[in-house]
Amino acid sequence: MRKAIRNEDYLFKKVYDYVLHRIERNEWKEHEKIPSVRQLACEMNVHRLTVLKAYQLLKQHDKVYVKDKAGYFVQSNGEKNLESLNLDNPIVSAYVQKNHLSEIHQTPVSYQFSQALIDPNLLPNHYFSEYVKKVFDLYPKVLATYSTVQGDLELRETLAQYFINQYKTHIHASNLLITSGSQQAIHLIAQAFIQPGDVVLFERPSYSAAIDSFRAQGAHIVTVDIHPDGYDLEQVETYIKQYKPLLFYLNPTFHNPTGYTVPIEQRKKLVELAEQYRFLIIEDDAYHDIYFDHTPPPPIYTYDTGGTVIYIRSFCKYISPGLRIAAVICPSSLLNALLTVKSLADNGSPLLNQKVFLHYFTSLRMQQHLQKIRIALQIRKEIMEKELATTDWQWVSPKGGLNLWVQLPDHLPIELLLTKSIEQSISFVPGQVCDPLKQQSSWIRLSYSYVNEQQLSEGIKRFVAVAQSLNEGLDEKQS
Repeated sequence: MRKAIRNEDYLFKKVYDYVLHRIERNEWKEHEKIPSVRQLACEMNVHRLTVLKAYQLLKQHDKVYVKDKAGYFVQSNGEKNLESLNLDNPIVSAYVQKNHLSEIHQTPVSYQFSQALIDPNLLPNHYFSEYVKKVFDLYPKVLATYSTVQGDLELRETLAQYFINQYKTHIHASNLLITSGSQQAIHLIAQAFIQPGDVVLFERPSYSAAIDSFRAQGAHIVTVDIHPDGYDLEQVETYIKQYKPLLFYLNPTFHNPTGYTVPIEQRKKLVELAEQYRFLIIEDDAYHDIYFDHTPPPPIYTYDTGGTVIYIRSFCKYISPGLRIAAVICPSSLLNALLTVKSLADNGSPLLNQKVFLHYFTSLRMQQHLQKIRIALQIRKEIMEKELATTDWQWVSPKGGLNLWVQLPDHLPIELLLTKSIEQSISFVPGQVCDPLKQQSSWIRLSYSYVNEQQLSEGIKRFVAVAQSLNEGLDEKQS
């Protein structure tokens, strides 16, 4: 634990600068409630009067305002023109006010292009009933006991052998932690290792739930742009020297939301940088097996010899989202910290889920399922791209994953497009949601994985028509 610094002026300035920085970087949005005096004092390990003094000066400088009995809120720098938005709609309201991806999914739509999930009809639902019966025969007391916090030993041994066979790297079951999906793994890592003010490197754009998890812990997020050919490693090293990050969260294989894949040479160099400058790499790998033509490069963790990489491998997307199974490969020196927060979260992921997953994962049907699902998803990606080819929009065709990252014309207002789309029962993810800096963007994420082929074709046609109609309306107003 960090020692509290007793210099009152220094602590006051530290609190003031911390709040101001988050407001100026748009991490706390206009009219968003900021932490209470008590909460921030606890998070930053300072006296409540120190926080109160900082808040009062921020109020004098028109950075925050007070609502009676409600707390402090971020001051507006001028009201946005929201007249054309239907803020009664919960998706649009949540997007404008908070930019949380989970809240975009609130309203059911017919053409679901915001969910990076696989069509349930493509998943092996029928076969799972057989594996559930098999599990109850093999483990009749499976519902009468907990799993260990670290995860079922049989499953960890099986996955350890799987990683050894796949990547020819040494790994032991004791280095594995089973979590309830990759999102829980990210949340546990943020809780275990991040304190307010710690610097975290993030790709820009990035996975919105990870952004929210680290921001909730008070991390100071510094962004590194990701491109179709990876990162500018000179920029990465410059930022490492300048900001001295505690960790770098990245998603280098069929990246969410862009679909980009970081090449092998950069993966090796990132490990070298992590060892040289002593920071952690958090490698989130949710789509590794969803490739179309060629297998992707080996994960970054396979080049790690110094214990600088925590690797998160999710199996939920393409096997069974309902089982919520992910594996974390973690250096021994860091595992206890994760076990502590995991024990507080749920005392171990459900044992039944782990056993069902174990027996399906090792089956021949699993390999047959993967081959079929890759073909089905590639067809759906190509259908989406064919329908979008009628526009002048820009994107890089991904070699795997579930999403297209599409750039629309700069003058097209994404908020209004979201409103009009929802009126036509169409959803998508605005790029701003995936931006750690939450800046306006002409990019959007379209997921081709959740609806069937007919719905996909029809829905994208409708979406393009909505965008073109909106664009024509704007042109008429300007002329």
